Amino acid sequence: MTEPVDRVAPVRLPADPDRAQRYAELSAHLRGSDADVAAVELRRIALEVRRSIIRMIDRARMGHIGGDLSVTDILVTCFWGVLSLDPQRPTWPDRDRFILSKGHCAAALYSTLAHCGFFHPEELDTFMAPLSALNGHPNKLKVPGVETNTGALGHGLPVATGCAIAAQLAGAPWRTVVVLGDGEMQEGSNWEAAMTAAHHDLSALTAVIDRNRLQQGARTEDTKRLEPFADKWRSFGWEVREVDGHDHVALLRALGPSTTGRPVAVVADTIKGKGVSFMEDRVEWHHKVPTPEQTEQALAELVG
Repeated sequence: MTEPVDRVAPVRLPADPDRAQRYAELSAHLRGSDADVAAVELRRIALEVRRSIIRMIDRARMGHIGGDLSVTDILVTCFWGVLSLDPQRPTWPDRDRFILSKGHCAAALYSTLAHCGFFHPEELDTFMAPLSALNGHPNKLKVPGVETNTGALGHGLPVATGCAIAAQLAGAPWRTVVVLGDGEMQEGSNWEAAMTAAHHDLSALTAVIDRNRLQQGARTEDTKRLEPFADKWRSFGWEVREVDGHDHVALLRALGPSTTGRPVAVVADTIKGKGVSFMEDRVEWHHKVPTPEQTEQALAELVG
């Protein structure tokens, strides 16, 4: 008879207390500031996050760089300008919930979390390395700030809908924000969740769609037409806001509370590979890895 194997729960990465404290102070300040003032700081942070992404993927020699760069401004705006979070207490019951449904863009999320102080930035050097907590898809058991494992597309919005229902039943004040890829919206499970969320009037649920119009191998409209995309959300009973997904002022305003009592869909018009000239709107950069020379050029372009 074989002996039972002891199962040890994975150890989550520890927080970076100093950075977490600075994040808490800056985030509180930006959430209380005028959008135009806050946007200046958000642009600076987004630049730092993008540079980290480039370095991570260059070091790992793998990743989904195009989508990472298109979603960066959305993540930075959510974490610094919208969400109520505490990196030193990642399971704080009254925290807002954030879910990155397009989990293959893990590098963007990891860089964002590290800059917030959820864990030490030095951990970014281990991205995709054997046994690293920072693997190709976010793992909630290993990475603080990750609410649910994602990467199997079509799951994030259903989970977020469940979170919002839980908050509604408990009379809890926290919000749920989920970020989806536009190619991911070809999954039927998302539309089932959208219908459920509208039925339950989940006004504390916000879905942000990274509408960069490219997916693996082709344009979304060549693979399976999504347009009229915003109208589809409206027909499912959502309050819809269409914005430039790289405009921090527009994002801050679009990510405000529901004004209709319905869940909110933010259709964020973005550019895949945003910030790096030779990557922008190029389908091959869905998961192409830059050469050392291209990495150097990309970092040179990502300056203030």
